[in-house]
Amino acid sequence: MDCIFCKILNGDIPSKKVFENDNFIAILDAFPANEGHTLVIPKKHFTNIFEIDEETLKEGYSIARNVANSIRKSLNIENINILQNNGALAGQTVNHFHIHIIPRLENDTVTMKSIPVTIDSKKMEQIALSIKDNM
Repeated sequence: MDCIFCKILNGDIPSKKVFENDNFIAILDAFPANEGHTLVIPKKHFTNIFEIDEETLKEGYSIARNVANSIRKSLNIENINILQNNGALAGQTVNHFHIHIIPRLENDTVTMKSIPVTIDSKKMEQIALSIKDNM
């Protein structure tokens, strides 16, 4: 398999592991946005959130919360982003589901801002109904 996370899980590539159980590892990101940037990665390969099963997803986010608390205490910070990308246009660079935990510091270089688009009320209603119908 050509997945870098699977290679890390197999021990082919070294990592700085901060957590491990039967289903997940958490490692420091090799290309961090800030000190303490950590990735929570399931040991089973799932490409994205659309493939991962509900129980594994729940466990992953529970681990992410625990890791975030550990980062907060270890680095004495209060601000953290927890995010997960799906697809190249959404910023996913490794096609193996993973959760980013990014400590935030005043004046850091991390950006996640967007310019709001204008959508008229009728279109908003159509979008809302379509999402609701597809739940």
